Amino acid sequence: MTREHIGATGGGPGWEFEDDRGVRVTLSRPPERVVGYGQIAAALWDEGVRPAGHFGSQHDGDTPDPAKSGLLPLDEVPYFGAGGALHVERLLAAEPELLVGVTYDGKSLYGVDERVAQELAARVPVVALDVGPGRGLGEVAGRLVALVRSLGVTGDVATADGAEQLTGAGERLRAVAASGPEVRVLALSPAGADAAYLARGTVWPDLRALAEHGVTLVAPPAGEGTNWAAGGWADALALAPGIVLTDVRANAARPDVFEHTDGWRALASSAVVVPWNPELPPSRSAQARFFDTLAGAIGRARGE
Repeated sequence: MTREHIGATGGGPGWEFEDDRGVRVTLSRPPERVVGYGQIAAALWDEGVRPAGHFGSQHDGDTPDPAKSGLLPLDEVPYFGAGGALHVERLLAAEPELLVGVTYDGKSLYGVDERVAQELAARVPVVALDVGPGRGLGEVAGRLVALVRSLGVTGDVATADGAEQLTGAGERLRAVAASGPEVRVLALSPAGADAAYLARGTVWPDLRALAEHGVTLVAPPAGEGTNWAAGGWADALALAPGIVLTDVRANAARPDVFEHTDGWRALASSAVVVPWNPELPPSRSAQARFFDTLAGAIGRARGE
């Protein structure tokens, strides 16, 4: 059974959207002023919706993280803070008609304290898209596109252009992955001088999408941690990756912490290092850019 948030009713064509928590939002017309979690705001921008603002998670700070923001123009779209420091009144002063967040568990709004989430839900309609374990990138993107189309965006950006970019990039990635020797891909998040979180590949929607396109993912042995396994550069080296996707979000350890260590140098000399945003905006053009980046990295790893 779905939970409903009934907005203002009256004239107009009406608008309804059921999110991935089973929350149905009903309004008298499609909302025009949309505020989104950074990952979603960037994806909305790609798909032809100009967000009225964006916000971050408890991992973010007083300024938005450029690594997570995609092509979102940070000097044009207001940022309302993050996590427990979210500026609720400033966000509400922007008069949002809809807030779009993400959920990892299909229940709660990610990155926002429960008290704040309840306050926001009481004052503005809120929907959440599921980006958690087991979700495919195509599935997440499909839900985003459904939301965008429900908002009335039907032009080239949201239809032909995005679809064509993604189809072409997917075909190129499949062709490269199948055209030569296997290249093993490992994703990780630096955590210190000799500490890293090694990604459990297909748990992440974007990494799972790589596997679906024929890319070989390597992951740490089964153990504690749903998304990550704690380890070090020696553990990463032992997996013999040809490509290392390295988390470049602001909450990951900075390169000056680890780049001069012997372990990292050995890893970086044996593999192609590619910057990675684990919170990839789920737009079709962002996926296409990611696929093209990986196709190029596979070629470099083969010495092509």
